[in-house]
Amino acid sequence: MYNNRTNFEAKVYELRDWTNGVWIWKLEEIKKRHAAVGVMTEVLYWISTFVLILTLLCILGYQLILLVDLEFDYINPYDSTSRINQVVVPEFIIQGIFCFINLIAGHWFIFLLSLPFLYYNVRSYIRREHLADVTEIYNKLNWEKKKRLFKVAYLVAVFVMSVVSLVWTLTEDVH
Repeated sequence: MYNNRTNFEAKVYELRDWTNGVWIWKLEEIKKRHAAVGVMTEVLYWISTFVLILTLLCILGYQLILLVDLEFDYINPYDSTSRINQVVVPEFIIQGIFCFINLIAGHWFIFLLSLPFLYYNVRSYIRREHLADVTEIYNKLNWEKKKRLFKVAYLVAVFVMSVVSLVWTLTEDVH
């Protein structure tokens, strides 16, 4: 009877070791899947970030082209200001989405870097300074161009940091 008990205990321990091995193997597989999902989530984040930044750059480029056309009298002030005013609010919304995505994704550096830009946009929207005025557009033309060029420079810097971070993320997971 003692031998049967030890054989039984040996079988139980062998079964326990086998199931632990299976569980460990399954846990490792689950961790690999979660790691793959994490990498895909990061790649999706970076792709959405690129799309948002490129959209903002296109909107700002469009506004700069309108201001330069106005400066060289290729377009009248009414058309220029109405076209600029149509894309200012979508620019602010896209910048807010960009800031929110960085907050949710936990990319604190880019979030903190984009926070002053978002604050400036919200402040100018609340004060109703975001709209270009037909009667004042010639007086503020240089300021409007400088403001948009500063935004473009900021977005190019954020875009470069995003590309570096994407490459870093992808190479970090490979090694």
